[in-house]
Order: sequence, then structure tokens, then C-alpha cells
Amino acid sequence: MSATAISFRRAARSNPLAATGVVLVSIFLIFAVFAPWVAPQDPALIDLPHRLSGPSLMHWCGTDELGRDISSRLIYGARISMLVGSCVVAGSLFLGLVIGSIAGYYVGRIDRFVNVVVMNAFLSFPGILLAIAFVAFRGPGIFNLVLALSLGGWVGYARLVRAQVLATREREYVEAARALGASDWRVIVRHILPNIIQPIIVQAAIGMAGAILAEATMSFLGLGVPPPAASWGSMLNDARAHLFDAPHLVLFPAVAVMLAVLSFNFIGDALRDYLDPRSRIEVGL
Repeated sequence: MSATAISFRRAARSNPLAATGVVLVSIFLIFAVFAPWVAPQDPALIDLPHRLSGPSLMHWCGTDELGRDISSRLIYGARISMLVGSCVVAGSLFLGLVIGSIAGYYVGRIDRFVNVVVMNAFLSFPGILLAIAFVAFRGPGIFNLVLALSLGGWVGYARLVRAQVLATREREYVEAARALGASDWRVIVRHILPNIIQPIIVQAAIGMAGAILAEATMSFLGLGVPPPAASWGSMLNDARAHLFDAPHLVLFPAVAVMLAVLSFNFIGDALRDYLDPRSRIEVGL
């Protein structure tokens, strides 16, 4: 048995929830990458004679009101959720790193303007309402959806980065780098960011869960990926009219969203415990 497998088994025994999250995320990633080969049928194939059919050997999760295979649409929906979620986290994290680093390193007027004016202005509007307004103005689509959710999600990363930079900028190794003539860019990139990356990784893992849930919410409201593309949120929206006569239309997409959100939350909690030295000592890692 390889050392990686032994290490994974040991980690799974110490934190089964994290291992469950890793397995679920791996499954969703496989679905997202290999959807054309994994999906049993074409997700847009209409089969009216078999509409609203329950789960069977032919249709593992049943069919929707147009006879489309729900299991295939769930697999393709994982592609949309993983793509949008990862792009939103990457975009929000990039904006948060840049703006938070500038605000935390250059204290004074720049910090007051960014922290008091810019960040509070974005925080005064709920992120989902800001995203709804942006997409309603620009129109639905993956690019507009990612941009809208990134504009509403960068503030949390920026505040975290700013607080970490403020606590790190006066450390001895940062002062030594300045004394040796290092530029501000080099000090931030080479000396500050590598030492504050741990809480940012945890925030990104938990933010992935929030991004997937936000994408499902936007698609449920009709502001996500336009049809006939399969999305978990749009599947829930289409299933509202058949909540009682065909409950499987609601059950399977809702379970998919729940498992995706839970898996990233499990991973985020495990990363927080693993990357925090005090927590590692307490749990005996």
C-alpha cells in the first residue's frame, strides 16, 4: 500500500467528515470534467412519452416534465456548479488579495478610504441582491454570473487579508526586508502573503460552498445559465409545479446542492483545524 493511501486512511479515521467531503468533491469534479462520458443520456434529449417518470433502471433519477433524464442533468449541473464556484472564488480571492493588501500595507488615508468607504459601501448591500441587480442589467450567462458573484464576494476576502497584513507588516522579517532595500511589491508578495495564506485557504474552501449555493439561487430565479443548459438551481425552479405529483424532480437537485455545500464546509473546517497549530496540538495531529 502506498504512503499516500496510508496517510489518507489515517486522516479519514481522525476526521471522517473531512474524508467524506474530499470523496464527495472528487465525485463532483469527476462528473464536471467527464460529464459527456459519465452521463447515461443527452441531458437535453426530450422524451415526452416518458415525462415525469419515477426512478427506474432506464432513468436512475427519473425524468422531468419534458422527459429529460434527471441523472444526466445532475451530472452536467455539477459542471456548471464547479465551474462557476471555482471562478467566483478565484475572482473574489484575487480582488480581495489586491485590495486588502494595499489597504493593510499602506495604512492611513488609503486604508481609511478602502476600509471605511469602499468596503462598507459593498457591505451595505447584500451580495445576492447586488448580483441579482447586476445580472438583471447585463443579462444571464456564465460570464455575467461569475462577475456578479465576484463583485459581491470579494469584500470578505479583502477584510481578512487586510487584518492579516496589518498584523504582519510590523514583524521582524518584514522590517529586515525593508532595511535591505526590498520594494513594497516584493515585501508584500515574498514576505507577507506567504505567511498569511493559511486563513485565506480556509476562507476560500468555505467560500466555494457559498458560491455554489449562490449560483443555485441565481439559477433558481432565472438569472443563471440560460436553458437548455442543465443547472441544479434551474432544475429546482422547473420542479416547483410538480412538487406533489413528482417529488423526485425536487429531491435529487436539492440533495446535490446540499451535498456540494456540505462537502466544501467539511473540507474548510478540516483545513482550519489542520492549519492552526493550536488546534493540531489539541486534537493530537
